[in-house]
Amino acid sequence: MVMLTETKNGPIVLSAEQVAELGRALDELRDRITADLGERDRDYIYSVITAQRGLEITGRSLMYLGFLPPFWLAAIVALSVSKILDNMEIGHNVMHGQWDWMREPGLNSRVFEWDNVCPADQWKHSHNYVHHTYTNIRGRDRDLGYGVLRIDEDQKWNPYYLGNPLYAVVVMLLFEWSVMLHDLEFDNILQGKRTWTDIKRLLQDQWRKARKQILKDYVVFPLLSGPLLLSTLAGNTTANLVRNIWAHSIIFCGHFPSSVQTFTQEETENETRGQWYVRQMLGSSNITGGKLFHIMSGNLSHQIEHHLFPDLPANRYSEIAPQVRELCEKYGLPYNTGPLSRQIGSVWLKIFRLALPPRRAGARPGAAQS
Repeated sequence: MVMLTETKNGPIVLSAEQVAELGRALDELRDRITADLGERDRDYIYSVITAQRGLEITGRSLMYLGFLPPFWLAAIVALSVSKILDNMEIGHNVMHGQWDWMREPGLNSRVFEWDNVCPADQWKHSHNYVHHTYTNIRGRDRDLGYGVLRIDEDQKWNPYYLGNPLYAVVVMLLFEWSVMLHDLEFDNILQGKRTWTDIKRLLQDQWRKARKQILKDYVVFPLLSGPLLLSTLAGNTTANLVRNIWAHSIIFCGHFPSSVQTFTQEETENETRGQWYVRQMLGSSNITGGKLFHIMSGNLSHQIEHHLFPDLPANRYSEIAPQVRELCEKYGLPYNTGPLSRQIGSVWLKIFRLALPPRRAGARPGAAQS
């Protein structure tokens, strides 16, 4: 027998045969969706791209009426939504290879670049490869705390983590910059595990990409608005801030609620395909909502389905979610889901709780002590 996880109702134990059976069922589900991809999927992504471009043009144009507060606010809303769609439902998903099957140059994961200071190739390394391969494996998945936060009880506490809530707020407000710096691994630099030689090329590429973004949002478009330079600059800054807060909230809700589990390197050695699937389901959490909410989240509100099938078009996640949930129920696995308010509340409660030493934070038995 193989014990997979502990729950409030006790351990969940599956046999190797059951794990393999679950893996085959998910492989079959993936194959059915892949075989069915076609015109409606093309229409969907093209409609999202059209909406995103229209909103950006609208937002940029309304900035020229920035001397009238209602138009300035409308410009910010349009530009914010445009940036969210570009990063979440288009950029993130295109770079996962979800639309490579279309053979459309503008949607090819190898060449796509997004409206973000982080170079696409660095994102694909830190996110697509490291995070999605080693999801929630302590010491392997650098998204567990991003080298900055204490986000898991098994991270050893030290006084630095008293600032946990403050660090989380900074990461949220500057999220695109946090994502850009993620691949540098500052914690390893401070520990002497990485050298200037290791990060020189990364820094050069980051500067080239960030320079373009800075010029676009903070120099060129404000200058083009002439006497409205300051209002355009403020509007562009606000739109980027809104995008950062939204992306941070969706991503953290999909990975860090209290119900999500982490794993040791030892227990994930020599994983089978079925065991990898189980780890993805236990290490992710969904957010309930309507169709527009799912689109605005890049369908990362279906984080469980995304972690199971990161290269399937995200518009299909809502379609397969009931089948994934049924499989969880069949094998006694938790299907972690809930409204945004509950998930984000759980995340921030954890951030505050884990800022404290384990004996004060009510750590579970066996958690890392200071």
